[in-house]
This record gives sequence, structure tokens and C-alpha cells, in this order.
Amino acid sequence: MPAYAIGEAAVYLRLPKSTLRAWVVGQRYHLDGKTKLFRPVIDIADPRDRKLSFINLVEAFVLAGIRREHSIPLPKVRRAVDYLRRTFRTRRPLAEEQFETDGVDLFVERFGALIGATQEGQVQMRDIIRDRLKRVRRDPAGVPEKIVLFPAGRAAAKGDVVIDPRRSFGRPILDGYGLRTAVIAERFQAGEKIEELARDYGVPSEAIENAIRCEPRAA
Repeated sequence: MPAYAIGEAAVYLRLPKSTLRAWVVGQRYHLDGKTKLFRPVIDIADPRDRKLSFINLVEAFVLAGIRREHSIPLPKVRRAVDYLRRTFRTRRPLAEEQFETDGVDLFVERFGALIGATQEGQVQMRDIIRDRLKRVRRDPAGVPEKIVLFPAGRAAAKGDVVIDPRRSFGRPILDGYGLRTAVIAERFQAGEKIEELARDYGVPSEAIENAIRCEPRAA
């Protein structure tokens, strides 16, 4: 179901709003005196009101890691995703379990052909994609159920900042505690210290810091 405006989703994914808009609704640009249209990379859930679903967030989350680390031009990103759609015969290859188990190497190979990556660059990209996919938690049927925006840390059993469409209307929370990051950030903006908030809620200080990072004004 469509639940996220483009601007809101861009904040959660730490992406420029213009970049995410181009991915989901396309972008007009001028070349040689002509106006052309860059087709969307992701099939947005609600094209009329321009709202994304949770599955759209999963797709954008995976692509964001690739774009951020490798600065691959958007047309090449789109061509690589089109390749995956043909290979797996699906509209949403980046959000499906089959891609996680069988398709990462194919994706890297295709990107390597498109951008002329060295072998070292391909290995790095493969690691980045797999790291992103590990942060997409799935149910036993393989359906994405939450995105880990900020891991709590190696020693923590809970406290990840996650987006879970079943909780808090799909807004970021501290996993295992059910605390909205927006509430924590508001208290921080009001002048309360991180150590005080951690003590009040009984959560690690690192989890409080990550919650604040999710909210751009507080950060």
C-alpha cells in the first residue's frame, strides 16, 4: 500500500529528494536542444499521488547503496535493473528473495559490463549489495518485513533503527523497544542529553544517537 511521500522516503533513505523522484517518477532533461524523459527505475505504488509503498522503500534502499558508493549514472542503473527484470521475469527483482539468493552475482556482472568496472570494483559492489540485503529482514516466506536503517551495534541484541510497515504506521522506530525516533529527536531538540534519554528509556546510548540521526532537523 502507498504510504510514503517522496520527500519523507528520501529523508529515511538519506537520499536527495530529486534523486529519489527521478527513480520513481522519471525526470525530464534537455539534450541537443531537445527535451527527453528519463524513465523511472522503480514502479511507484501510487503514480497519481506520488507515494511509495514499503516494497518501493526496499528497492530504493538497495539501489541507494549502489549509487552512493559507485556514483553510477542513472540511465545505467535503469538498464541494469531492466536486465534483472527480464532475467527473473519480475517487476521488482531487488525486493525479491530470489534476487538475494541467486541474482546478486548476475547484477554485479551486468553492472560491470555497463560501467567497465575492474574485478576489484565488482567485488566491492557485490559486498555492498549483500550488506544492503542483509539489512532487509524477511519473514519465513521470503517477503520483506523490515529495513534496518541503522544497526544498533555488534554487542546489542536489539535497538536497531528500523522501518516496519506493521508498526507505528511504518515510521522509524527502535526495534525491540517500539520507540518512535521522532519522539526521541523531539526531546533531544528540546535540550535533553543523550545519556538522559538513554537512561529514561532503558536503551543503549548508541541507539539514541542513531534515532536522532534519522531525523534531519535533530541531526
